[in-house]
This record gives sequence, C-alpha cells and structure tokens, in this order.
Amino acid sequence: MSRPLYRIFARYLMALGLTCSLVAPDLGLAISGAQAAETGKPAKQIFGAAKLPAVLPSRAIGFYSKGCLAGGIAIPTDGETWQAMRLSRNRRWGHPDLIALVERLSREAAAQDGWPGLLVGDISQPRGGPMLSGHASHQMGLDADIWLTPMPERRFSPQEREDVSATSMLKQNTLYVDPDRWTPAHARLLMRAASYPEVERIFVHPGIKKKLCDSWQGDRAAMGKVRPYYGHHYHFHIRIKCPPGATGCKSQTPPPAGSGCGAPLAWWFSDEPWAPAKPKKDTKPKPKKREIRLADLPAACAVVASAPAPASEAEVTLGADPIGRIAASAVEMAPAASAFATLPKVVPLPVWRPRD
Repeated sequence: MSRPLYRIFARYLMALGLTCSLVAPDLGLAISGAQAAETGKPAKQIFGAAKLPAVLPSRAIGFYSKGCLAGGIAIPTDGETWQAMRLSRNRRWGHPDLIALVERLSREAAAQDGWPGLLVGDISQPRGGPMLSGHASHQMGLDADIWLTPMPERRFSPQEREDVSATSMLKQNTLYVDPDRWTPAHARLLMRAASYPEVERIFVHPGIKKKLCDSWQGDRAAMGKVRPYYGHHYHFHIRIKCPPGATGCKSQTPPPAGSGCGAPLAWWFSDEPWAPAKPKKDTKPKPKKREIRLADLPAACAVVASAPAPASEAEVTLGADPIGRIAASAVEMAPAASAFATLPKVVPLPVWRPRD
C-alpha cells in the first residue's frame, strides 16, 4: 500500500474509533488528544472545548470524577415535562441510559407525583471529561443535576434560562428545610428518582435528607440511596450505576445498608462537618496542584477526545436516531485503546468526612 493510501486508510479507521498509532505506527501520525497530552494541555481544556460528542459506541469510561464519555446524546432543550437550563454551558449531554432515565422521571413525576416538570441543570459535556468550571464529577455521562424548583407552566426564554435562579429549600442561615418552600411533591419526586434500580445515589443537602427521614410515609426501601452532602439545597444530583456489561466503567461503592437516617445523618447536624479547617503550622507555600492531563485519564479517553463529531447536534439528541445507531456499524475501539487501567478509589467526598 502506498504511503498516501496508508494515510487515508488510517484516517478512515480513526473515524471508526481506532487510533492511528494502532494501524500505522510507522507513519508518525498522532491524534490531537495525544498531542495535547504531550504538550501538557490540561484535560479540562480539551474536553471543555468539544462542542459535539464523539461518534463512537456509547460508553461511560473511567469513574465519575476521572473519566470521559463516548457516544453521548443530548436531552432536548424542551420536552413536554422538562426544560433544560443554562444552555450556554453545553452540558446537556449524557450516556443514553441516563438521558432516558431523566426523561422517564420527568414524565412519571408529572403524571403521578404532582410535579409539573423538571428543570434540568448540568449533566455532562459532549465528551464528558474534566470541566472548565464547577463539578469534579459529571465526567462520564452518568450524573445529572435536577433543580428543586418545579417547572413553570410557560416556557423560559433562552436568556431566562441563563438568569433565573433555582430556589433554596432551606430556612435562611439554618440546616433545616423551610416548610413554606418544601412540599410533599418534592419528597415524591426524590423518592421516585431513588426508587429506580439504575440509580446508585441521590445527593441532597443534609436538611433535605432529614426532612425525608422524618416525614416520608411511603416505601422506604430506597431511602438509603438518598445521601446527604454539602450544597444540594437548590438542586439534587442523580448518579446512576455503570450500564450492565460496561467495560472500563467503575461504579461507586454501594451505599451502606439501611436508611441512612440514624447516626450518619446526625453527624451532619454536629459542629464537625461545618468547622473551618485548622491552620497548619507549616507556613511554607504549597506547590501548585498539577492539573489533570489527558494522560491521567483512562487510555480510551484519548480516542474519545480525537474522534470525529456528528454533522449536527440534531443527529445526537434524544428523539432522533441515537448515536448508537451511528456507532453500531463502526468497529469497536481496539483493546489497546480501550484498556482501562485500575483507578484509585476516587470519590468526590472529603477524605476526613464520611465516604458514603
């Protein structure tokens, strides 16, 4: 095969999800992700710059706080029972399983729980990965933020979706839910989300967890999935498990058995979780923390970073033919490209606080 034809063949295989280094190692061809890794470009800049997903088979790769997303799809900006917010962030993307779950939750909560519709916050970037701002997690398309503000009857304008603020569920300057804002429909929405078998955790403010523990009269089997955590009084955070049979995707350790309404919850209402960190005696300036590079992520993320994009967002939005149909005819990532190195047990919780 001539050298020009070899290059064309290599590029064709790249479009199918293979790296050039695997098919033509002697040509010196390099994917853009590998080049970025060599130059030390932070991974958040690579993934934050992607406007559209990777045309690859749908895969959640890595861990919630150290990974990426292949073959992501977008939730539409509007549905009968949802509206997407903060559109300028371009974080409406997720694994097809998560997008389907959010759509299902919006529909069932509207039909059965008295919740008029979801205001959908951040899900993930088009190719997942570290973000330029905000979240440590949301990296592999299995996390979604849902506002605790019910959807209004009218449609927000694009500008309103940037400017309108979510509503805190707490009494001002307390850890407790404001009864003038909290409704039984809030509880039904949260417990419905927790009841789905795909859901691994629902993160809420400790005050919201306490309210559920004290007042929920329905089935409490899923109560243990509702986990107290800092913030999360303007929105709740859905985290689903790795899809069945997924390779290279690491789920979080399951929550402890039980409802989580006892001593672990009481800890959040002590002084310890909110005490300021004690100043250290060592006054030497700490070295600047090194930013995550592409090489720090699972190897398959280099393929995701450099893979071709679809022709338009419409092709990869819920309701259109999902990106899986594009990738179904493509060759799967070569084993060397999709190899998943064992990750450290990175959980986006402070190590000196409960890790559940």
